[in-house]
Amino acid sequence: MTADVWLPLPAEEIEGLPEELRYRFWNGEEEFPADPADCAFYVVPYMKPSALCVRPLPYMRSLQVVQTLSAGVDNVQRGLDQVHPGVRLCNARGVHEASTAELTLALILASLRGIPDFVRAQDKGEWRAGFRPALADRTVLIVGYGAIGAAIEDRLAPFELARVARVARSRRTTARGPVHPLTELSSLLPEADVVVLSTPLTPETRGLVDADFLARMKDGALLVNVSRGPVVDTKALLAELDSGRITAALDVTDPEPLPPAHPLWRAPGVLISPHVGGPTSAFLPRAKRLLADQLRRFVNREPLRNVILTTGSSAGA
Repeated sequence: MTADVWLPLPAEEIEGLPEELRYRFWNGEEEFPADPADCAFYVVPYMKPSALCVRPLPYMRSLQVVQTLSAGVDNVQRGLDQVHPGVRLCNARGVHEASTAELTLALILASLRGIPDFVRAQDKGEWRAGFRPALADRTVLIVGYGAIGAAIEDRLAPFELARVARVARSRRTTARGPVHPLTELSSLLPEADVVVLSTPLTPETRGLVDADFLARMKDGALLVNVSRGPVVDTKALLAELDSGRITAALDVTDPEPLPPAHPLWRAPGVLISPHVGGPTSAFLPRAKRLLADQLRRFVNREPLRNVILTTGSSAGA
């Protein structure tokens, strides 16, 4: 097999790539590294704007695979209507679970224990003691129980929780317990002290956390979003935060990046991190292993990992 592969990482930095392929480095630069028509395997630049990521797709007439380096595929999926049928879209399952789960725990603990207040007090040389909520004995609801949701629960296990409830698109059973379908979400919300959003952005989940969802959360509950900003209705969230009834920790926002004058920055009880769940020292080793494995499978005509959809099929419609 001789085909072009577009990589957002230099090929010489990735061990185990098959020699049969031609590697072109492209990380979103204005000039393409070669004729896009010859690209068979396109690895999407990481953490780049959606418009940039989909720009070469209409010209990729030999395309067979689109591989993201993110868990979500919403940044590139909208451009797939510009490619021919039979193109497989794969996500980066296995790359981001550890780092995103770590950040989720950091946001939960920092919010409950008041770490932002301590930092502000330290800047002023003030000693602000007092009681804060603990994570122990709390109920955590994970909305979006895929690989990242399971990794979050793995890291919650030592914290002596009262209960972990799990929600996904459909009902199933795991080694840790049952996973409830989305249709049961409304009955689980009033019991949760911490609600973690780790769901992909789909038409079904866009705006999922609306005024009704937030109203069902118990007084004093914490909402943690490590999924995508548009899963949450920002206006509805601001209304609840301004009332002081709930708090929030957000790694993603809508809009994103959050403009300097946006009211979310100043809302009471909110901790904001700038979409840093994935980009850590854990990213590159896992991303390189995934790419080497996928490209070996591609050359050997073996089944690819993490196929989300195939264009032109009923699953990709």
